[in-house]
Amino acid sequence: MKKRILAYLSAAVLSLSLLAGCTPDTNEGKVSKDSTSEEESATDSADEKTKDSETVKITLNEVAHSIFYAPMYVAIEKGYFEEEGIDLELVCGFGADKTMTAVISGEADIGFMGSEASIYTYAEGATDYVVNFAQLTQRAGNFLVAREEMPDFTWDDLKGHLVLGGRKGGMPEMVFEYILKENGIDPETDLEINQNIDFGSTAAAFSEGQGDFTVEFEPGATTLESEGKGYVVASLGEDSGYVPYTAFSAKKSYIDNNPEIIQGFTNALQKGMDYVQEHTPEDIASVIEPQFPETDLETITTIVTRYYEQDTWKSNLIFEQSSFELLQDILESAGELEERVPYDDLVTTQFAAIAAQ
Repeated sequence: MKKRILAYLSAAVLSLSLLAGCTPDTNEGKVSKDSTSEEESATDSADEKTKDSETVKITLNEVAHSIFYAPMYVAIEKGYFEEEGIDLELVCGFGADKTMTAVISGEADIGFMGSEASIYTYAEGATDYVVNFAQLTQRAGNFLVAREEMPDFTWDDLKGHLVLGGRKGGMPEMVFEYILKENGIDPETDLEINQNIDFGSTAAAFSEGQGDFTVEFEPGATTLESEGKGYVVASLGEDSGYVPYTAFSAKKSYIDNNPEIIQGFTNALQKGMDYVQEHTPEDIASVIEPQFPETDLETITTIVTRYYEQDTWKSNLIFEQSSFELLQDILESAGELEERVPYDDLVTTQFAAIAAQ
């Protein structure tokens, strides 16, 4: 897996093109049409120059645009990045390999993705490797959906059945297989896992009759339930433990050269985390609603509530060693990691610790 990712990175860096933004830019500078004098216009121009000199443009490449990452969108919508002097451009990578490529090439200053990507690049011998400085989610964000309600579900119920899973080597599939093994189930012999359906298409395939169970991210799980075509019977996030599913990272050189930027960025994120801890799912959904214009508020609230109740988001951004080692356990179990990598090289907690004070 890591060899495939690094091979992709090497080729993609050479031909990288500008990635599409995840959300429309709604914060473009506005020019007043009602200036009453040349003096006011000059003052406005001076103020604008002062404002520009006090802010720094940061490009953040996120692996996907998902309600799963609610605290980050709270920080954006509440203006916390602006408070820290950061003019944030949010770009969607549509995959950890593409997000990592953007960071390594310098197309993005900061990446937001699964931490396994940083492990793969480090293990391949990258010199200016990517370091994780803030962890956002502490639970897996996918759910097991069945065709019928199963209030007494156990993982043994999957034996002999067909499950629509994720691609081999991807975190969703690795976490799923890790849970199976922890429950004494052999993913190779005790059930059949279909790994040939594209990410994002499994819910549609399930609704059309494929599989007995499916592993779904949101909004797939909620959509199947609302249509009466499936029922959530288990949370992979709850059953896998506190997995560092997503984190913010940057090249070691960038962090070393821009500690004040990383600190300000982390401070803004922490404010978003604080808001999520102190408010209801309804409040959170209302704040992040502009980030998901194609999803109605009721659905956003349902999804936020599901993540809220399973303790998806930490109270701080500190990436703890125990979580990092669990991640490596999962990678080893999946056969994707030949040799463990040092936590102290790939994680720094100094910025998150300050932000949490």
